[in-house]
Amino acid sequence: MGAVKSPFGNETFRFFRELRRNNQKLWMDANRDRYKECIVQPFRRLLDELSPAVLELDDNFDVCGRTGANFSRINRDIRFAKDKTPYKTQMYLKFQRPSPGDRETGQLYVGLSMDVVTIGFRIYCGSKRKESLLALVAQPRVVAKPKWVEQQKKRLGRKYESYWYSTVKGEWTKHAGWPTDPEDWKKLQAWIVRRKMKPSHAMKRNFCGEIRETFKSLYPLVKFTSVEDEQSGGTMERSKRDPSLRSG
Repeated sequence: MGAVKSPFGNETFRFFRELRRNNQKLWMDANRDRYKECIVQPFRRLLDELSPAVLELDDNFDVCGRTGANFSRINRDIRFAKDKTPYKTQMYLKFQRPSPGDRETGQLYVGLSMDVVTIGFRIYCGSKRKESLLALVAQPRVVAKPKWVEQQKKRLGRKYESYWYSTVKGEWTKHAGWPTDPEDWKKLQAWIVRRKMKPSHAMKRNFCGEIRETFKSLYPLVKFTSVEDEQSGGTMERSKRDPSLRSG
C-alpha cells in the first residue's frame, strides 16, 4: 500500500497546547469547531485509513467509529479526581475485540498529545481482576508457556518500550521492563508495549504505514492475552499456525 498523507498537522498539536493553557468549558465552547476540525475529523480519517489493515489482522476487531469503542473521550471524569480540569489534553484511537460483559481486552492504539505520539499495545484488568481476560486467559498461558514473554522481549525489545502495573497496598505501582516472571502475572493489573515519538513524526507522509506495520508486529500480544480458545479454534491449534504463540 502506497504512502498517504497523514491526517495530522501542526494545528492538531497546537490545539492540545492551547487546551492545556485554557482547560475550561468556556474556552472549549468557543473552540468547539476547532476541536472538530483539528482533532475529531483527523482521527476519523485515521480510523478509515487503518480499518482495512486492522480487519485483515482480526476481522473481530470493532471499527464502528464510536467514542468509547474506538475513540477516547475528551471529557475527564472529575467526580473523584483531585485534578478538576474538565478536559484531557490527548486523544486515542484504539482497536479491540468486543468481549462478553464488556471485559477489557487487548488493544492496538495510537495516541496523540501536545508533545508526544505513541503507537502500541495495551491491556488492563478492569475493575474486577478475577473476572478479567488478564486473569482468565493471559495468566494461565504465561504459566503454561513461561518463555513466551521473554521471546517477545527478544523480538520487540530493541524497538519498543514495555512497562506494567501491579497494585501495592491498594495503589497502582509502575514497573519498567517486561513481565517475564510468571509470578508477576499473579498481580499484574496492566501491560503496555509502545513506541514513543515526537509530534513531528505524526505529520510524516508514511505515518499511517508505520502504524500498520507496528500493529502487525504487536498483534500477537493481543492474541496471546485476549483471544479465548473457544473464539479461535484453541490455543494448541493456533500455535501450530502462529510461531509467536509457541513456548519454544
